[in-house]
Amino acid sequence: MTITQPDLSVFETLESEVRSYCRGWPTVFDRARGSRMYDEDGHEYLDFFAGAGSLNYGHNNPVLKRALIDYLERDGVTHGLDMSTSAKRSFLQTFQDLVLRPRDLPYKVMFPGPTGTNAVESALKLARKVKGREAIVSFTNAFHGMSLGSLAVTGNAFKRAGAGVPLVHGTPMPFDNYFDGAVEDFLWFERLLEDQGSGLNKPAAVIVETVQGEGGINVARPEWLRALSELCERQDMLLIVDDIQMGCGRTGAFFSFEEAGITPDIVTVSKSISGYGLPMSLCLFKPELDIWEPGEHNGTFRGNNPAFVTATAALESYWADGSAMEKQTRTRGEQVEQGLIAICEENLPDVKEYRGRGLVWGMEFHDKERAGRIAHRAFELGLLIETSGPESEVVKLLPALTITPEELDEGLSILARSVRETA
Repeated sequence: MTITQPDLSVFETLESEVRSYCRGWPTVFDRARGSRMYDEDGHEYLDFFAGAGSLNYGHNNPVLKRALIDYLERDGVTHGLDMSTSAKRSFLQTFQDLVLRPRDLPYKVMFPGPTGTNAVESALKLARKVKGREAIVSFTNAFHGMSLGSLAVTGNAFKRAGAGVPLVHGTPMPFDNYFDGAVEDFLWFERLLEDQGSGLNKPAAVIVETVQGEGGINVARPEWLRALSELCERQDMLLIVDDIQMGCGRTGAFFSFEEAGITPDIVTVSKSISGYGLPMSLCLFKPELDIWEPGEHNGTFRGNNPAFVTATAALESYWADGSAMEKQTRTRGEQVEQGLIAICEENLPDVKEYRGRGLVWGMEFHDKERAGRIAHRAFELGLLIETSGPESEVVKLLPALTITPEELDEGLSILARSVRETA
């Protein structure tokens, strides 16, 4: 691919230095459809990033776009705070009928601010309010958001340093397989809980990702998640599952914790819940935890009605028929895994490990800088992929759930070439 130098001057002179993704993909994107993005010069890019997991159904999904256009053209409410609207009613009813009720999940639905970290902040606040305790336990390499409460339960040292103040009331524990199987699960955690001299304040809750996306595609085993759920119940702690990136079908089932057979006390959902990339988040919790006073937690944009419209259309289009979407995602995931196996076999012993579930996968190399070089070369060849992990040492694959087998093969071929050419 021949790429002419785009005009980036306004971004470089006016926009803050905090910008990040645009540095890895130095072009000006203009339009997108499905799993393809196009820059101003018409160059085409296959998207294995999907808006960091916000576009599970692809860019400008035609069914969702039609629902949104129809709603806007009839002057449907755009901004509604937490007022009752027809768009919100349709979403709540559809979410109950297609997601909660078929899974026998009893959750109340709360609309916090529109981003993932808003949902996490509300979950932490509610857990502390219910239990009357401040401490929250999180896990090594966790990522839960960039606001202060979420950063306090995030593991990445670089992101935590950006807070500029002490991050308190959070205690990290080892994630699944942190000690490569050499230490019994939760041995250290439970010992601290039971030892009156440990110095660990009794936690209100534990927050966990079933698959750590930003942390390096670290996949928790179902048995580890079940043991964690049982530990929380024994020790009178609430279990919060952060399903912001791994929910909405990313791992196969609608919720990533379904495979483990657990029912968390609180679940945070965002990213692809709107289906269209529109800001929206949910905090779900068991009814007995709903002790909020009216207005005790709020946000000006918690009533993003256009997002309710596309979210409803996404649920009706992709989750009304039970397990079809889940089966397709698992089939596509197996296709990705086979592609990664072939890359590993070609590049032994350079590859340290590959891992994933559904349509989220990572490949780690012994050379920690290799992943960045691969992502850069992939961009030059027309593939958008990012890196993850505490040192950006993992190549991360996050394609849309609606991607075709042919597009997956195309992207995996570009990835293989990128690995080959950065050896």
